[in-house]
Amino acid sequence: MITNFRRLAAALLIVSGAGLAAGCATTEVSVQWSDPQFKGRSLRGEKVLVVCEAPDVAMRGNCQDDVAAQLRATGATPVIGSDPGLTVGPPPANDATLAAARAAGAKAIFGATIVRDVTVVGGGSSVGFGFGGFSVGGGSGRSAGVGVDVPVGGGRTTSGYKASMVLTDVASVRLMWTGTITTPPSDNVDEQIHELTRVGVKTAQEAGFF
Repeated sequence: MITNFRRLAAALLIVSGAGLAAGCATTEVSVQWSDPQFKGRSLRGEKVLVVCEAPDVAMRGNCQDDVAAQLRATGATPVIGSDPGLTVGPPPANDATLAAARAAGAKAIFGATIVRDVTVVGGGSSVGFGFGGFSVGGGSGRSAGVGVDVPVGGGRTTSGYKASMVLTDVASVRLMWTGTITTPPSDNVDEQIHELTRVGVKTAQEAGFF
């Protein structure tokens, strides 16, 4: 009986581990909202000011370039905010950003704020799934939610990022659409930014704005 129980527990650990890996392996939309007042409003062929906020200058630049490329592919005309002091918030946009959008003749502002969402510490420690005394491997960990532990101490770290995106109507200064996109931890931050912007713009497009 004990042997059978241990086999069952081990099988459940394997399945849970596979589910955890699958659940963390894709960039996804965690939440989005759009104002019904702007239903059917398309920005195809219109100028859209692009502004990103990020932890460093390189990430900001990559974000703005990627958003601009994604918007261009939808048929919009992106204008990257050239002033490094432009910011996204407080939502839907600040006075300096609105002034830049109006000066550029933009009908809307696509803003993205990128922040670190989760950091995973590697180095040989295990991931535990909360099955009583069972665990996989050794080492200490801290809770990552839903009974899952991630290791702490030692080894290299990788981070996953999330982007809070807002689409603002310049004329009314109203929020047209907003969404939060998350991406799994990776050593390739540039690729994470590309995925965040790709999924974010695609989601806004599916909501009918491009």
